[in-house]
This record gives sequence, structure tokens and C-alpha cells, in this order.
Amino acid sequence: MNAATAAESSSLATQSVLRELRSTAAVRKRAHALLVGARAGLSAAFTVGDDATIAAAAALVAQVTHDRYGGGPIPYHSRWRHFEAGGVDRRGELDRLLGNVSAAERARTQIDLTVVSVLLDAGAGPDWGYVEASSGQRFTRSEGLGVASYRAFVGGLFSSDPAVPLRADAAGLRAVTAEALAEAFQVGADSPLVGLDGRVTLLRRLGDTLAQQPDVFGALGRPGALFDLLCADAQGGITAHAVLVALLDTLSEVWPAPNRLPDGTALGDCWRFAAARGEGASDGWMPFHKLSQWLSYSLLEPFEWAGVAVTGLDALTGLPEYRNGGLLLDSGVLAVRDPSALTHTWQVGDDFIIEWRALTVALLDELAPRVRAILGRSEAQMPLACVLEGGTWAAGRVLAQRLRGGLPPIQLNSDATVF
Repeated sequence: MNAATAAESSSLATQSVLRELRSTAAVRKRAHALLVGARAGLSAAFTVGDDATIAAAAALVAQVTHDRYGGGPIPYHSRWRHFEAGGVDRRGELDRLLGNVSAAERARTQIDLTVVSVLLDAGAGPDWGYVEASSGQRFTRSEGLGVASYRAFVGGLFSSDPAVPLRADAAGLRAVTAEALAEAFQVGADSPLVGLDGRVTLLRRLGDTLAQQPDVFGALGRPGALFDLLCADAQGGITAHAVLVALLDTLSEVWPAPNRLPDGTALGDCWRFAAARGEGASDGWMPFHKLSQWLSYSLLEPFEWAGVAVTGLDALTGLPEYRNGGLLLDSGVLAVRDPSALTHTWQVGDDFIIEWRALTVALLDELAPRVRAILGRSEAQMPLACVLEGGTWAAGRVLAQRLRGGLPPIQLNSDATVF
């Protein structure tokens, strides 16, 4: 085999591994296999509750969903819910600020906002808050991050051109400093934000990644160019998994996690875990792509508002983060073998955290049909995106508030790039 043939073969092998590890089918298959193992007593860290425990958790989720939405429609689990915090119609405000632009340009702007806001959406910590000047309301946690990032976007923080504030572009993102973000998010000694530097790193890496792909993101390097990329051959519709694949194929270099293939290709939120079995070089990796999937869920509405149908929503998985995972621990669906695990501070790449997240993905798939059955809704009426919103995330927050004043059950040393 000559050098050119060997290089081509290596490239094909890398592409095959990437297709596997960037598919939600692999996330699900490996997560469910680990759940089977945990139920068989093979997990050193966790035990899984019986059917009655899972039924009780589903009943709680159904009750929280009914309390929030009654018998009416349940929206997607999306960053856009946080933009609605406090009953303020910020989408309508953005529409008014944009004025008379095309549906495509409106979608590009909404995508610019969504991408930046989701990258800034990791745990804020218990002491941070944001006061919105226009409404006079104070917001914390995810709602606060959503409102703060919206206001920063409208204020032009992520645009390189003060005359065109309502966009994010490569130069503007690269110019964001910790001081500027701290000021925009009202960070101070009495309002500390967890992972501030990590968030700035993500924004700058996003700017670099956009600038390096002008064929995809244009000369300006706008995230909103994803609209054109995905709609180029859409013929009126796209799939949710296509949104995720586009994000993983174009933005994987944004994530600073040191998870790479031997040739240096970034894997992002995909972690070495010996029990996560697969074929070839993908063996021993447990993929999640949590923030990319959260971003995919959050992009569904901008595409739909622009008249682009999005199908196959349940190809995406439940989100393995501390509200959904916390629900399972706090409801007894999952239990730790060693109680000291709940007082230890973990790293995101620790086996304990990887397995917790994998079991969360698999168990959310088991909870979803039970919740639908209790509420009398079909899968079409209540896809997983709506179960999460109704839903598991909110129920996790309810239990955390009841048991620990809102703190998650597991202590995690997060740099704001995974959770």
C-alpha cells in the first residue's frame, strides 16, 4: 500500500468512526446497553429501581407537566422557553427590532442568537442573578442566562459592526472578553457566575471555527448561515438529526474537551468509557453531544417559523444533564452504591459521571411513553422534546428545590462547556 492509498484508507476509517460517534443511534444503543448492565448488577456505581419506582417518577413528571400546561399544547424543550421568562415576549421584540426583513434573514438572526445563547447556557451556580432593566425582573439560573444572553445580543456584544448589532459574527465573537461578558451578565462579588472564563473560551472558539469555514458560514462567519446550509437541498423540510449532524460536522472544534481521535479530530462531548462497546475504533467511547443536542432542540422553532418543516424529532435523545439526571437520583430510579459519591466533587470525564449521564439517556426513553400514557397523549402529540419540557427537566428542578434548595444531587467541577 503506497502512502496516498494509506492516507485515503485512514481518512475513510476516521469518517466511519465519526459517523458512528456523531449519531444519536450510537448514543442510544450504548446508553441502553449500560442500563441493561446496571440492572444486571454490573455497575460499580449505580443500582436501578424497580418498575414501581419508575412508575412513580413518571407520575411525578406527568403531574408537573399537567400543572404547567394543563391539557393544552406543550412546547419544545428549547432555549426559546427561557427567552419567554417573566412573561416577556422577547421574540416579538426581536421581530420589531429587525423590521421588514425576509423570513430567511429573520431565521438567520434567530439562529445567531440561539447558537450564542446555548453556548453560554451551562450551570450558573446558586448565587448568580440578572436584573433586566426593561422589565425590572430578576432572573437566575437558566432563565437568567437566557435573558442576559438575549440582552447582550440585542446590545450588539457579539457583532463586529456597531451599526448592525442584531447578529453574531466571527470577528465579534473573537473580540469578547471576560470583562465584557461579566459586565453584560452583571457578574460581581455578590453575583458570581460559575465558569465565566469557560464561556468566553467557547465564544472565542466559536468565532475561530466560523472564520475557518467561509464556504459554510460566509465571509462574516455567522452561525445563522446554518439556515442556508440545511435548506440548500431541503425541498420544504429537514430532519432533526440533520440539524445535529450539521452542528457536529461544522462546530466540533468549538468544544475544548480533550477528546480526540488519533488523527486529532475533535469528538467533543464523547468520553472514554470501557463498558461502552462498539465496532472498531469507536469501541470504548460513550457519546452524548448534550449541548449540541440542546442546540438542535433550540433550533427547531427558528426553522419552523421560517416555514421549514422539521421531522424525526425523536431521533434526538434526552439530555444528560443535572436536572434530568437529578430527577432520576432524587426519585430513586437511580441510587448510588456508595453514599459518599454524593458528597464528592467529580470531573466531567470521570467514569461515575459518564455512567450517570448514559443511564439518564436510557431511562428518559423509558419514562417518556409512561408519561404520555398517563396524560393520554400520543407520541406525535408529545414527542420527547415536549416530554423534556413538560416535563422531566422541570420535575428535576422541583425535586432539587424541595430537597436541597435547588442544588443538584451530585457535585460537579464544571467549566461550563458540558453542563
